[in-house]
Amino acid sequence: MITVCVTGGAGFIGSNFCRRLYHEREDCRIVILDALTYAGNIENIKDIIKDTDRVEFWQGDVNDVELMHDLISHCDYVVHFAAETHVARSLYANRIFFQTDVLGTQSVCSAVQKFRDKVKRLIHISTSEVYGTSETEPMDESHPLNPTSPYAGAKSGADRLVSSYTVAYNIPSVIVRPFNQFGPYQHLEKVVPRFITNILSGEPLIIHGDGTARRDWIYVEDTIKAIMALLDAPDEKVNGEIFNLGTGISTSVVDLANILCEMMGKKAECSYIHDRFGQVQNHISSTDKLEAATGFRAKITLEQGLEKTIEWYDQNRDWWKSQIWLKSVPVRAENNRVYFW
Repeated sequence: MITVCVTGGAGFIGSNFCRRLYHEREDCRIVILDALTYAGNIENIKDIIKDTDRVEFWQGDVNDVELMHDLISHCDYVVHFAAETHVARSLYANRIFFQTDVLGTQSVCSAVQKFRDKVKRLIHISTSEVYGTSETEPMDESHPLNPTSPYAGAKSGADRLVSSYTVAYNIPSVIVRPFNQFGPYQHLEKVVPRFITNILSGEPLIIHGDGTARRDWIYVEDTIKAIMALLDAPDEKVNGEIFNLGTGISTSVVDLANILCEMMGKKAECSYIHDRFGQVQNHISSTDKLEAATGFRAKITLEQGLEKTIEWYDQNRDWWKSQIWLKSVPVRAENNRVYFW
């Protein structure tokens, strides 16, 4: 049996990863850590934590250094999802982003360094937001880091921290920069579940700015396949490397809204508000490096992924209706005025 430690394992991507790992790898034990804040939900993994022989769940904080050392000391692999991940939320409650994303990542790196004779690989889940608006298209892994929000700044710090531990201590790390995710179990602050649940509730879609900002949308099932491929890849192909994770196709926010309305048989009713502060205008991922190292390429189209996501939110209304109050978050503008988005 191999043991995989998953931080943030009750969150959106983390829970999807844990469930797939559990069902596909019978030779694998999973140690899940999650603080169960607004972004983590024990309901996301309730079906697998019942198996106490193979799944060990800890409610805790990645900033608890002793806990991280205890958990990672007996793990073969570490997949580090745990982070504050919501751009809009970071525009108000921003200090916690640096505490969790940077200092929490230092706790993980410290534990991996201490037990590097045991740990075969640390996969750190960064984000494409570290790049800011694209200077070149598609964006490859050498694109400059130009974070434009406190969230992106915190994730940039964590990203570079992992890299520094790799250079200084030769820890076996892989940094993954996923582009825009969507799929089941995603928090309602994110645009795809927000749009879908608004349509299901008969509410207008709220769009920041003019909606022309373009994103590379990747369905979470493809994301998990890519991370699994990085778990299995030979050391010489991935250790010490950085990989983008996207589809190589971008779609604007307003086009996304229109696609969803058409798929759900609703007339598009959009309400346009002030553009989000620190908005990234264009993002599109190069996919070449990851494919060369692992053979992975995203297979699920935007429409196929949206169809699956719509079905999940339609069938799991009790799960998301308890989160409706979290759709609106405070943000602070340059003049210190507080808005609710």
